[in-house]
Amino acid sequence: MTLVSWTPNDFLHHLDDIIEVYGEAMHYGPAMLNSRRGYMATHAHRAGFRAVATVDDDGAVQGFGYGYISEVGQWWHDQVRSGLRREQRRTWLIDCFEIVELHVRPSAQGHGAGAAQLTALMTAVPNSRLLLSTPEADEQASRAWRLYRRFAFVDLLRHFYFPGDDRPFAILGRLR
Repeated sequence: MTLVSWTPNDFLHHLDDIIEVYGEAMHYGPAMLNSRRGYMATHAHRAGFRAVATVDDDGAVQGFGYGYISEVGQWWHDQVRSGLRREQRRTWLIDCFEIVELHVRPSAQGHGAGAAQLTALMTAVPNSRLLLSTPEADEQASRAWRLYRRFAFVDLLRHFYFPGDDRPFAILGRLR
């Protein structure tokens, strides 16, 4: 597998592949995937947008990750802001890059693709803080959780519920 950087246009060109990987990794149904497709398309135009993908020898997308500068007025930023304490907002929501999505097809997991994608995103941005959200899970059993812990992400908010999703999420952050 090969890691590639994508421009916003590359990202949009591969949106069908991205949605397929996202659906497999998150176990979301068609209704959720249709709504996420629209959101993801608009994300490609946000300030500081960066995207990477892992492709196999045939060029098929096996994983992807992307993010952008997190700012007031953006849905995720505002949702997370509402859940954080004042001192956390002052520490974490300034000069912040939001890792919006980071996924690898379940059949391709366990080979370092997620770590390579995360490393590429983290090194491509100048921001001093990185934030992400991930579904709550058994930290020892979840590959995603082990990855984030290995990269020194810390808990900012646990058991947080986003509107439209009945699963609890954790908000994690990392200072650079």
